Amino acid sequence: MHFAYLDEFGHIGPYISREDPQHNSSPVFGLAGLVLPTPEVRAFSTWFFQRKCQLLDFEIRKSQKHPAEWEKKGAALYTTRNIERYPELSRFTTRLLNKIERSGGRIFYVGMHKTKSPESHNPRRIYQAVLRESIKRLNQYCDEDCKEKSRMLIVMDEHQDRDALVTDASRAMFNSEHPQRHLIEPPMQVESHRYQTIQAADWICGLVGRLGAHWTDPESFKEFEWAERLFGPKIKQLQLRSGIRQDRQ
Repeated sequence: MHFAYLDEFGHIGPYISREDPQHNSSPVFGLAGLVLPTPEVRAFSTWFFQRKCQLLDFEIRKSQKHPAEWEKKGAALYTTRNIERYPELSRFTTRLLNKIERSGGRIFYVGMHKTKSPESHNPRRIYQAVLRESIKRLNQYCDEDCKEKSRMLIVMDEHQDRDALVTDASRAMFNSEHPQRHLIEPPMQVESHRYQTIQAADWICGLVGRLGAHWTDPESFKEFEWAERLFGPKIKQLQLRSGIRQDRQ
């Protein structure tokens, strides 16, 4: 059995260009994170918690919160400024990716390159499309890629449209023509600040968000060249059935 921990990367809103005064955040939106074999989940969670406490000790102590309930968002962590100023962040990221590999885990991401005008852009439709595609690909991984057919449980950061999204995911799982038989339950949503594994997924999202922007619009997002140079090859090596496609729906 495997656990997939997923969070959002990029931006759900429309995108025109980096120069646009309003729609300039990111050309991509998607879900990303990590997939771990069940026996490795607790050990990985403990490892991540310990490394997080070392890497961000000053911020944690300043917050006066218990480290187990304190989180740093991946988008705030993986900035060009942080990469340039704090070499320990790059070293940690390499260790994180290596730890996932040693644990028998994989990186997973499914994204959408947003190309529609703001008038045609539908955030809920994009989220549902990405979620359905993620469910399909994770089911295929369990069915076709594992040495022994596996089962999977998907855990996600909580979302404001939880009811609609869980309902849609349940429909995708039990589709009469193509049921996703290897998923045990529809995706479960949890509070990220209480789960080290979801925080790790969010940090992966922070990194994949930079990579996705650079991949889809390299000229406009030259500043994220470091993401491809430092971590792109390892991410591609560890990914399972991942990709970013253009929004044509």
